[in-house]
Amino acid sequence: MANKFEAGQVLEGKVTGIQPYGAFIALDEETQGLVHISEITHGFVKDINDHLSVGEEVKVKVLNVDDEKNKVSLSIRATEEAPKRPVSKPNKVQAPKQEAETAAGFNTLKDKLQEWIEQSEEREGTFKK
Repeated sequence: MANKFEAGQVLEGKVTGIQPYGAFIALDEETQGLVHISEITHGFVKDINDHLSVGEEVKVKVLNVDDEKNKVSLSIRATEEAPKRPVSKPNKVQAPKQEAETAAGFNTLKDKLQEWIEQSEEREGTFKK
């Protein structure tokens, strides 16, 4: 396999299977490689099926060839230009703050901070004796 493929090569391949951890790409009649979920695209990928489908032709870059294990590691995102601004995970929806909860025993960090400072100062006094 080392004679056919080497790290850095950019090839065309066909998606033959999708798993939660990555996609299998046929490079030729005998060789398949794996694109790990982290190498699908720039940014966070929750579900590979949102980005790829079986039978789709894709451009991939060979990251590593392991002849002993007969494995080829591939990347799709290495063939794409990185976005100009950082890509982050989707924002989580924040629940509205309810005043009743704080009165019932739930305190925010801001509310607890002064209490923790006082406790810390009390403990410091016990060590200085």
